[in-house]
This record gives sequence, structure tokens and C-alpha cells, in this order.
Amino acid sequence: MRIVIITQDEPFYLARSLQQFINLLPEKHQIVGCVVSSVSPFGKQESFLKKALQTLNIFGIGFFLYYSLKFILAIINSSNSLDSFLRINNIEKILLDKSINNKESIEIIKSYKPDLLISILGNQIFKNEIINLAPKGCINLHTALLPKYRGLMPTFWVMKNDEKYTGVSVFYVNEGIDTGPIIVQKKVELGNRTQEELIKHTKMIGMKLIVEAVEIIDIGNVETLENNNEDHTYFSFPKKEDVAIFKKRKKKFF
Repeated sequence: MRIVIITQDEPFYLARSLQQFINLLPEKHQIVGCVVSSVSPFGKQESFLKKALQTLNIFGIGFFLYYSLKFILAIINSSNSLDSFLRINNIEKILLDKSINNKESIEIIKSYKPDLLISILGNQIFKNEIINLAPKGCINLHTALLPKYRGLMPTFWVMKNDEKYTGVSVFYVNEGIDTGPIIVQKKVELGNRTQEELIKHTKMIGMKLIVEAVEIIDIGNVETLENNNEDHTYFSFPKKEDVAIFKKRKKKFF
């Protein structure tokens, strides 16, 4: 199958995760392009300075300094960047001037003739025209056990809420937020992991599950699980009081 990935330029974990995905993906499948948007951890496009100040205000100085250093090191060591990953694997970077749902954007993506779209850290809500663009559909990775913990930063929320288990889900995208039918899913024990460790662990599992989903879709034997709205929970970006509870419960970011 011809695959187009839709993502954002996340500097910390994405490139290594995608490399793992490439390594696991059977050679019969080809990634023909990667749509890359600017990073938006707060669920919307904001200036770099505003993102930095919000991070400092919500998560505190320790978190801010730790990820600031990681960000600087990521810039210095560009070999682990998304651009480096795309270059090494001969994948064309697709930059869109407008929303992914804009007709011009849709025509650009359509020109790559994808059989399947895969959203990994996609930061826009897709409309039906982009969802239905590829014959095999559009799938998304979410590091939670859907329908629980839809929305932003599920690794933070499961730890803050003192859950024993979380999960990883790969599902068909629809016009809702993390509401589409589930293709594959795996339950994950939190254990004593820090949030950073949980992010890395669930992303590693996620890459394996995406490959599994691609193979199921390619064969055409897809039996989806219901993503039941009656059982769902949804979380947006944390507030300072949420971070205070996270720390009070002896949870660690790193």
C-alpha cells in the first residue's frame, strides 16, 4: 500500500518512534509522503513564546528546564530530528500552507495517490473529505485504552488519576475526537513508570500496533471494536491544579 503519514514536528520522541515503525513495516508497503505541521502541544496553534510561558506556568520550573534542555539538545543533535528521519528514509516532506481540510491541501495530498492515511500526533480535526481521501481510509494512534481518556495528554491523566492500567489504540478516524471504530488495542500496566517512561513505552507499543493495523487493512479482514460513547471519558490540556494533584500523588514526569 501507498501510505501518507500526517504528523507534527515534535522534537522529543517522534523521529525515533517513526523509525521503529519503518523498521517493522513490511517492504510491500511504501511511505510516499509525510504531512508535517508545526508542533502544538496545547491543542491549538500558538507562538513559540506563548507555548513556553504556558508550559512554565502550568508545569513548573523543573519541568520547564528539563524539556528546555531536551529541546536545545534536539536542535544541536539534528540526527534525531524528524527532517533527518525523512531524509534518511527518502520520504518526501509535505508542507501545507493552509488547514489540512482546505481544498488546496486535499489536492496536494491526493497527488501522492495514497491508499491509506496514518495520523501520528496529528493536531487538526479531520473533516470527511480528508478522512475519505484514501481508498483504505485514515487511521490514528492514541495512547490510551479507548473509549477512556480521549483527548490530550492521556499519559498525564492516567497517572494523575492513579490508574493501574492504560492502553494503546489504533482506530479509524471520523469527524469526532478519538471516537472512531477501533482496529487494534492493547492494555498496558503503568507500574512505577515516570510519565516520560510511559510515553516511550506506549509509543513503542503503538508503532507495533500501527503495523498490525496496516496488515489487517491490507488483507481486508478488519473487524473493529466499538468505541462506545456511553463509556467514554475526555480530557483537555492540564491546569496548574491538575499538576499539583499529580505531584501530590507522588507521580513523576521524568
